[in-house]
Amino acid sequence: MGHFDIKENEDFYYNEQGYKVFTEKFHLKRGYCCKSGCKHCPYGYDKKTDTFIKNDKKINK
Repeated sequence: MGHFDIKENEDFYYNEQGYKVFTEKFHLKRGYCCKSGCKHCPYGYDKKTDTFIKNDKKINK
């Protein structure tokens, strides 16, 4: 992953449990799916089935 600045409330936020949650904008900026089942995954990855369910975004594997 390349290095770039990330900004709170734009690229991530903290949920009620205090965990850092990355936004869709961050994932697109990063440029690929990490297959971790992220809440805001723009690539449509479904961790339960290990498949991509959306085809409307460019997917970089």
